[in-house]
Amino acid sequence: MHSFCIAIDTNLEKGKMNTKHDKVFLSLIFIFTLSITSLVSLAQIPDEIILSLKSGNSKVLASYFNENVELVVLENDNVYSRAQAEQIICNFFQQYHPEEFNVIHQGGREGAKYVIGGLLTKQGNFRVSFLLKQNGGKVYIHQLRIEKQG
Repeated sequence: MHSFCIAIDTNLEKGKMNTKHDKVFLSLIFIFTLSITSLVSLAQIPDEIILSLKSGNSKVLASYFNENVELVVLENDNVYSRAQAEQIICNFFQQYHPEEFNVIHQGGREGAKYVIGGLLTKQGNFRVSFLLKQNGGKVYIHQLRIEKQG
């Protein structure tokens, strides 16, 4: 493979990217590089957030809240201060103690990520989604939704 890459580099240096094969190969390398970059950036979702949802730790979860967070939890649907949101989440976890949390899907782009997951409790199952944004090198939760599943 190394000699093949050298041959491509030599052809590129000579300006000989005439074959369709060379163009397809370079396109695949570009797409592969973008895919790897996306996977690496998605891996930046802090483990503490996932663990706090699994364990019902409202204090750790709230440490990732932005100053104001859009929160939708049962009958609470508003923008709350970090302290208010922590109290709402604490009350939720007291009423619905998590047994399991699984990430179903995650995505986004640099600077903004989202996660969708399933929260299982003895009292029922919930769909959890949250939006993360990076600010000053730290990741903050800007939106958190915990909705009852039928």
